[in-house]
Amino acid sequence: MIVRCALLLVVLWQLVGCAVNPATGRTDFVMMSERQEIELGQRYSQEILKQYPRYPDEKLQTYVQQVGERVARYGHRSQLQYRFTVIDSPDINAFALPGGHIYIHRGLMAYLGSEAELAAVLGHEVGHVTARHSVRQQSQSTAWNILGQAVAVGTGVGVAGDLTNVLGGAFVSGYGRDMELEADGLGAQYLARSGYDPQAMIEVVKVLKAQEDFARDQAQAKGQEVPPSGYHGLFDTHPDNDTRLRQVVAAASPLASGQGEVGRDVYLRQIEGMPFGDSAAAGVRRGQRFYHGGLDFTLAFPPGWELINRADAVIVHAPDQQAFVVMSLEPLAQQATAQEYLARRAGRQQLVQQDSFRQAGLEVATGVVPGSAAKRVAVIMREKQAFLFVAAVKGHGSLESQDAQFLEVIRSFRPLQAQERELTEPRRLRLVQLKPGQGLEALSGQMSVEGDPLTRLRLLNGLYPGGQPRPKAWLKMVR
Repeated sequence: MIVRCALLLVVLWQLVGCAVNPATGRTDFVMMSERQEIELGQRYSQEILKQYPRYPDEKLQTYVQQVGERVARYGHRSQLQYRFTVIDSPDINAFALPGGHIYIHRGLMAYLGSEAELAAVLGHEVGHVTARHSVRQQSQSTAWNILGQAVAVGTGVGVAGDLTNVLGGAFVSGYGRDMELEADGLGAQYLARSGYDPQAMIEVVKVLKAQEDFARDQAQAKGQEVPPSGYHGLFDTHPDNDTRLRQVVAAASPLASGQGEVGRDVYLRQIEGMPFGDSAAAGVRRGQRFYHGGLDFTLAFPPGWELINRADAVIVHAPDQQAFVVMSLEPLAQQATAQEYLARRAGRQQLVQQDSFRQAGLEVATGVVPGSAAKRVAVIMREKQAFLFVAAVKGHGSLESQDAQFLEVIRSFRPLQAQERELTEPRRLRLVQLKPGQGLEALSGQMSVEGDPLTRLRLLNGLYPGGQPRPKAWLKMVR
């Protein structure tokens, strides 16, 4: 047994690789060649496009690609073929895949205020790629898993393998503060060398800090828990007055040749007209209703409930997130009644409390899957499409406690009416120049947003919670 364990550890040692990090000059533990890294990124990129649609504005896509290439040209791995993509999502996020695939959500772009800030976000992500952070994480995780298997086989105790995997997962979970700060420093260098103002790093941190403050204030006003940061870790691991962050930005500043470029006007012109919040392709929320022009339907959700609009499903949930309804769309491969379809989907699971009826001219079937975690299920048939609903209560809550709300959501589904077509169009960003003597309070009356328009106007323009704009400043509006 000792010999077998020793042999497995020898195999582990042979799998271990060390390489000089091109960005830091340090020797890193890696188990992947650059070619394998690129191939891995290509595979992941195909999965990303299945989950996150590409924003259908090629002019903006070209602009972001040009800004990203300008920054990446001065990176430590300029030989990589970088691909910068805008994702058609209102989320505040950006991320990088191995090998140079970098993504930014249009939701984040709406809150940035200059080309330099865009370059700062992209530069940070380039920093993750050049320092091979994802490769180092995967290599460490793989090594822990292999070591866990070696210990499990060598000792005959399977728990040892499980324990080692847990330790390895904890060790590599998230990029961590050091890697994020390292990406900040590298991004600031690339920013300065490419002619942008490296202080834009600090400005992006302020944008993200304002988002966190806004989310906290909104949650507290509703008596809810403060939601976690939507960002994957970029910048939000440190506040804008973080000494170490300011040090890495200051260290990069001498690399800039002359006054660093900011590019506020050109950036604002590029994003003018961009959807704010939901897009027409994904469907639009208006108050407590959801409208989808392409799929020709609308549905409502109860007061206080919230809606999550994903590429593969629409999810509505109660304020405490313990009750939820998931609606997905499935093509009909063969003709079937609503009851037949629901029975086929239920498979061996028994359906009780079954009912069928017509709703807005559409055939509907519903029932309950009993058990300790009972579910309300329903299907609405329309031509060659099946709109499938699954509703449940988390934990030990009973289905009966929320079933009336579930049925309310299901029964609200119907085709669009002619006068509702305009509600399927998204709100868009518009530029407005502040007139002499005009205050934000008066200007906010022109905003078309959910909630407090003045608060959203401040947040959109880097003035949250109580900042004031410069005279005659161009401001982003939502209309």
